Amino acid sequence: MKLHTHTSLPLLFGLASGGFIVLSFLVGILPAGWVARHNAPVPGSTPLTQQQLAGLRVYVAEGCGYCHTQQVRPLPEDSVFGRPSAPGDYAWLAPLGHFIQVPEILGTERTGPDLTNVAARQPSDVWNYIHLYNPRAVVPTSIMPAFPWLFETTRSPGARATHVPVPSGFVSAGTTVVVTPRAEALVAYILSLKQTPIGPSSARATTTGAAAGAQIYTSRCVACHQSDGRGVPGAFPPLAGDPVVNDSASTHLHIVINGLQGKTINGVAYSAAMPAWGPMLSDAEIAAVVTYERSSWGNHGSPVTVADVTAARGQAKAAQ
Repeated sequence: MKLHTHTSLPLLFGLASGGFIVLSFLVGILPAGWVARHNAPVPGSTPLTQQQLAGLRVYVAEGCGYCHTQQVRPLPEDSVFGRPSAPGDYAWLAPLGHFIQVPEILGTERTGPDLTNVAARQPSDVWNYIHLYNPRAVVPTSIMPAFPWLFETTRSPGARATHVPVPSGFVSAGTTVVVTPRAEALVAYILSLKQTPIGPSSARATTTGAAAGAQIYTSRCVACHQSDGRGVPGAFPPLAGDPVVNDSASTHLHIVINGLQGKTINGVAYSAAMPAWGPMLSDAEIAAVVTYERSSWGNHGSPVTVADVTAARGQAKAAQ
């Protein structure tokens, strides 16, 4: 019996389908499985906690991956997002269930910024809650959609509820925005997105010039304190006209190096925690950004030097 593919449609279909399946295994599935089995996590990295894993599910369900990537390319324009991504950065990821594969978090679109190292750029949970509730409350020009359904608004929040200090104008008067478990899990996942260093640290800034300070401020500080230094009312304090910024260089340096939380400034209590930038920025970078803050938006504080920052670090260690 002779079989002719040009006269037998079932035979032609069977050969084409079988060839496609075999090639898929040989070219795609088998190599991917080998890489997954032999891909060691980056030393020092840790797997997601149960809460962070729940947040990953929320991240996928809400479609965050449609607008945000989690892959830093080895290109100059991507350096603002962190070091180039490595296979070991994704080694801890696993399927979310028997019939649910590893979610597509790498993304293909950067309508919003890459989130690979977002926790290093924006480590404030309060800022992330406000940003999720209404992005325009902290980034006026943002085109990101709001996710108010991840929160509850109430006039009588419970004593244990986590309140979100949403600025007036973005929430009805007399109501309080309260965090739900889904929002809490999502922010926990977002704050887990922090790259583990690989190899020797990259070179740090060595200048205290205005350009360097402005660049650091834009990448590290502007989300909370805003480009005009006026902060976000009730959530993040202003730097423009602040007495500490204008007068006390030692206090200013102490706050930048060690962070601050639960401080009442000019009669307003701020619950959001300012991160300690000391472990993340060099003495030259801190000197540059503090000098920039002390000379911008009408401020008249004296500039600081790298030696001032080094001395402030020493005082902080001595006080511990």
